[in-house]
Amino acid sequence: MSADAWLVVGLGNPGPGYAAHRHNVGEMVVEELGKRTSANFKRHRANAMVAEVRSPAGRMILAGTNTYMNLSGGPVAGLLKYYKLGPERLVVVHDELDIPFDSVRLKLGGGPGGHNGIRDIIAAVGTGDFIRVRVGIGRPPGRQDAAGFVLSNFSSTEKQSLPNLLADAADAVEAIVADGLTSAQQRFHSPA
Repeated sequence: MSADAWLVVGLGNPGPGYAAHRHNVGEMVVEELGKRTSANFKRHRANAMVAEVRSPAGRMILAGTNTYMNLSGGPVAGLLKYYKLGPERLVVVHDELDIPFDSVRLKLGGGPGGHNGIRDIIAAVGTGDFIRVRVGIGRPPGRQDAAGFVLSNFSSTEKQSLPNLLADAADAVEAIVADGLTSAQQRFHSPA
């Protein structure tokens, strides 16, 4: 992989017990990108599962950490160092409570916004100046605790729309890699 590659990390928690949770939607998006490129994920010494792929959009290193969400920073920093990439070549895909379900928003930089995975990555990488693909999961209903909500499965209604949401988020990643953030934002933030 050359310096024009992008490190695309999908956040989630490890193991089959977490696989379908809202908090793992970032990993689901990376899995979708992997399917599109016939990726072969392998265990990496940075404590992550990694696949180096070439797609029509460009070169990507797809990754999911083997750590819990709040310890994502170490593997991400390790992968950046291993591939000799700066944070400007990092795209982190993660769940976002403050965006309605079935929406995708893209941004560069900022704080963690209450997201522990993002907080740990900022601490480990030393900057928040990386691209985030924020996949909307919506707010918990009623008085449900946010922590319990993100660690629950999507509702049966949400599961019907989930494949489209994952495809949209994967399309957004490919648009960033192919055309840059500004162009991707214009495409994905415009009203349909």
